[in-house]
Amino acid sequence: MPKDLLTAAWKLLLLRGVIGIVLGIILVAWPEATIVVLMVLVGVWALIDGIGLAAQVFAKGAGTGQRVLFGVMALVALVVAMVAIFTPDKAASVITWLVGIWLLVRGLFELVGAFSSTVATPRWLLVLGALLDLVLGWLFVTHPGQSAKGIAVVIGILAIAWGVVFVVLALAARSATKDLPDDVSSLPPVIPPTASA
Repeated sequence: MPKDLLTAAWKLLLLRGVIGIVLGIILVAWPEATIVVLMVLVGVWALIDGIGLAAQVFAKGAGTGQRVLFGVMALVALVVAMVAIFTPDKAASVITWLVGIWLLVRGLFELVGAFSSTVATPRWLLVLGALLDLVLGWLFVTHPGQSAKGIAVVIGILAIAWGVVFVVLALAARSATKDLPDDVSSLPPVIPPTASA
């Protein structure tokens, strides 16, 4: 039984590793297509969410305020869905641009926070983190399309790296299973502990 479990485990690790490597290669080789597919999936998700929210507008027991809130949320979700599904390249640029603004705001707050008197973390580390956020934010805001492609490539490289790690772990686990006995009966007996009074 333990050998069967380890055999299944290394096979799953190998599968995860191969999927990671293939996904990473696709992300690195075709970042634009990857972004388009991702945005269409986000659009489908937003469409389903919008339909669900629209249905809640007409649900029994909902108050007027809730109906208005659900209606506005449904409208926003449906607009996001249409933009993401029918113009995924623009949707990716908008999302990257918004992430850039968030990074700029975060970087400014981190920079100010680095010079507060109650900082426990080394100041230089906080300043470095703030500057990194500011630089990335500026790059994302000024070049949203290229930034989205860059993100896809970086994620692809990470997927390849993790895929390789999983393949190596799978091969190591496979090697370890060769040393195990085929059945449990060949394992040494387990002696139960004695009960003390």
